Formats: sequence, structure tokens, C-alpha cells
Amino acid sequence: MKKIIQNILVKSIGGSINLLSYVAPKQSLTIAYKLFSEPRKGKINKNKIPRTLEKCLLQKHTLHGQEFCTYHWKGNNEVILLAHGWESNASRWKKALPYLKKTGKTIIAMDAPGHGFNTQKEFNVPLYSEFIELLVKKYNPTIAIGHSIGGNALAYFQKNYSNNFEKLILIGAPSDFKIIMNNYFKMLGYNNKVQMQFQNYVWNRFNIKTDDFNASDFLKDCTIKGIVAHDQKDYMVLVEEGKKIANSWKTSELVITNGLGHSMHDANLYEKIVDFIKS
Repeated sequence: MKKIIQNILVKSIGGSINLLSYVAPKQSLTIAYKLFSEPRKGKINKNKIPRTLEKCLLQKHTLHGQEFCTYHWKGNNEVILLAHGWESNASRWKKALPYLKKTGKTIIAMDAPGHGFNTQKEFNVPLYSEFIELLVKKYNPTIAIGHSIGGNALAYFQKNYSNNFEKLILIGAPSDFKIIMNNYFKMLGYNNKVQMQFQNYVWNRFNIKTDDFNASDFLKDCTIKGIVAHDQKDYMVLVEEGKKIANSWKTSELVITNGLGHSMHDANLYEKIVDFIKS
């Protein structure tokens, strides 16, 4: 019953935006983009810090006048960078950390735009990759691991910036932005006018055609070694997305699991990742 009510509410919001597009198109676009780009979950309450992040070193950084944080677990001079996904934060690596610490490397988990302690409200992949660039220049990580859209941001970074990783691991990462966007359109029930406005906005602001914004394309010329891990029962990002990335990225290994869902927390998977990092 709760889900039915939620769906009715979402559709009613979409219907209102559709009506607004005829009388105030700029306002309807502003609302549509805001709903798409501002996460509703994933912020960290300063009075309720996750235990995972309590005993690590917290560092604050500034980009475009906005503050964001990284969380450090000290090891040797080699660095692993962790990038979480949509409506999450650095504490999502809680179950992975005991395994990653076996590598002996320093581990740095970051807050994505609009998440964690980040003062930024908006989230998008190009901005996420700018955060990544700042950290790469500062800490020189040789290995990066991204979950979900964090993996997409790492793929985008790998394509568009000169600082490259030695190894890259993508967990449950989407490939095609168009699928994400169309799912959003479908969920809200947007009319063609709103959809066209949205796509034009993405092109005008980011110089990105939604049809061409694909992790599989970002990594097709990538020569570093990597792992693309995806679960058969990931209903948030279908396994076909992971296969598409792996098929394009010739130096990657595709790891398919079954029954882990989108989060993909699993001892065997983490052990495989550790072995890959050590190799």
C-alpha cells in the first residue's frame, strides 16, 4: 500500500511539472533537474557519525567554494581511492575495509557531491570527476574502486583527465547515462516537452549528448588492468550494463556474482579484489 501511495505521489509531481512546462518552461526545467540531481539520502548528520568513519582521519577540501571530506585509514605510501554511489556516503565501504586493509596500502574514501559532509547540493558525474581529480593530484592513488555511479565517475575521469590509475575496479557500475535518464523520465511520467528541455539543458551546460555518455565508451581505449564486478540479481543496474563495460574494456576481467543485489557486499568478491590489487 505504501508503495502504491508513493507511486501516485511521484506521478502527481511529474504531472504538475508537465503542466508547468507549458506556462513556465524554465521553472519546470529547474524543478525537473533539481529532482534528478539532488540526492534525498546520503548526507551525514554531524551529531550521528557512522562508526566506520569515527576512528579514521578526516580531511576537508574545497572545490568551487564548496567543502567536501575524505576519510583516511593509514597504511604504506601507496593509496587506494574509494568512490561511493548515489544516495550513499563513505561509510558504505564498512564491509570492504577489513579486506582492503590487508593490502597494507593507505585507503582514502571520499564524499561525492551532495553526499556525506559535502556542502554541495548538486550531484553529477562531471562534477564528481573534478573532485576525483583534486584528490588524485593531492594523494596520487594508484588504485581506484567505485561502486555504482561512483564507478561511472571513475570511468569518466579515466577518459577525460591525464592522471591515470594503475588498476581500476568497478562494482555494480552503470554504463549508459541514457538508461538512467529514461528511467527517471518514466518514473515521473514526463511529457516530450520536459524530456527535450532536460536533454537540451545537459547538452548546453555540459556539452554532453546523452546518447554518447557511456562508461563503455569511456574505457574502450583504456589499457590499464581492471575488474568489472556485477550481480545477476542487480535490479537497480542490470547486469547487461556491466557486461557492456567489460566487453568494451579489453584489459578488464568480468566477475559475475549471483544473489548479492546492487550493494555486492561479499567476502569472496572482496578477497578476489584484494588478490587483484596485490598481483
